[in-house]
Amino acid sequence: MLDVRKLRLLRELAHRGTIAAVAEALSYTPSAVSQQLAALERETGVALLERTGRRVTLTLAARALAARTEPVLAALAEAEAELAAYRTGLTGTLRVGAFPTAVRTVLSPALVTLSRTHPGLELRVSELDPAAVPDALRADAIDVALVHEYDFTAGPDEPGLETEPLMEETVHLAALAAGPLRAHRAAPWIAGTPGTLCHTMTVRACEAEGFTPRIRHHADDFGAVLALVAAGQGVALVPDLGLLDPPPGLVLTPLATRRRTRIAYRRGHAAHPLIAAARTALHTTRTPPIPPAVGDRGKPGCPPDAPPPLERHR
Repeated sequence: MLDVRKLRLLRELAHRGTIAAVAEALSYTPSAVSQQLAALERETGVALLERTGRRVTLTLAARALAARTEPVLAALAEAEAELAAYRTGLTGTLRVGAFPTAVRTVLSPALVTLSRTHPGLELRVSELDPAAVPDALRADAIDVALVHEYDFTAGPDEPGLETEPLMEETVHLAALAAGPLRAHRAAPWIAGTPGTLCHTMTVRACEAEGFTPRIRHHADDFGAVLALVAAGQGVALVPDLGLLDPPPGLVLTPLATRRRTRIAYRRGHAAHPLIAAARTALHTTRTPPIPPAVGDRGKPGCPPDAPPPLERHR
């Protein structure tokens, strides 16, 4: 019978690409990962890895086996969740990952509710960019997470994971002067670090309007982004939850672009008591989108209505 632990290593190699990355994610040594995968090859009697120097690639047989591993791990997770339901009281550790604006606005009240409702629960929070969440969940580094996507950055479904909708926000153009997105095509722009969803969304939203933004500054904290806008350093796109304390003098123009937050967890874990408690707390205490303190209603001259819907890119 195939060893589930070895199958999991193969699954991780299919996702991460290198033995070193698998070893780092799962707290193994690279040699231990190599030994386990070699043992899996012997057990199956089929070549799973093609070795070229120090690099390895998966054979077609290995990719087929890795794909078959996902439903096996999901079935085991469902069995684990069913057994956990028989325990009395909710105890143990719940590890939650979330992006910065969600930590202070959405996650914090949910943590208060969880602590009061389940005092035996130990809560641990990690700040994670949504792009890092799938690997963290599959590696069992966290149990549940908050992720987001924009209209222009929706990605493919992640194998082995499930998500459910939590909330939706409006994205605003933050500037010192009124006008639709295309009116700021010549302005310098402020965006997130390249590789983040916020950076990608900014670039694609501008491209949908017929221009490529000239990005002068990169900042991942929306407070810093708004401070740069207020200092006349450029314009930026900011969702509702990034507008908690906007500096005075900003013009915030609501766009048709939306940011959607979802709850993510490993497939088969939805009914696990820990995950179910987290889901319930998040849905119960979720913070609705916060209207901007300045903008179309707070500064004369800013158009009262959002511009026409932008073309949606996926």
